[in-house]
Amino acid sequence: MPAPTLDPNSPIRPDWWSKTIAGTVLGFTLAVALAGLFAWAGPGGVLAANKYQFVMWMIAPLWLAVVSGCFLFRTGLRAWAWLGGANVLAYAALLLSRGPLP
Repeated sequence: MPAPTLDPNSPIRPDWWSKTIAGTVLGFTLAVALAGLFAWAGPGGVLAANKYQFVMWMIAPLWLAVVSGCFLFRTGLRAWAWLGGANVLAYAALLLSRGPLP
């Protein structure tokens, strides 16, 4: 059975759904991790004045940047793999920035 070929003239490619879902789900978790990392390791530490509000508002632009950037991946599988890896690294850095666990 021959592999299905992509129609270059088709307005919607078959892997756009996979890229969109990867960017939406993993982009949100990545944005939360990066905002948390900024909260803990950013200037003034987690107890800096008015930092909670700034950290809360930085999640949406980060999320949108990841969602828009996920369409640069060649395939949906690569988007899932790279964003998954970025999530693992971001949460590991967040865990390390908080110091030893109690």
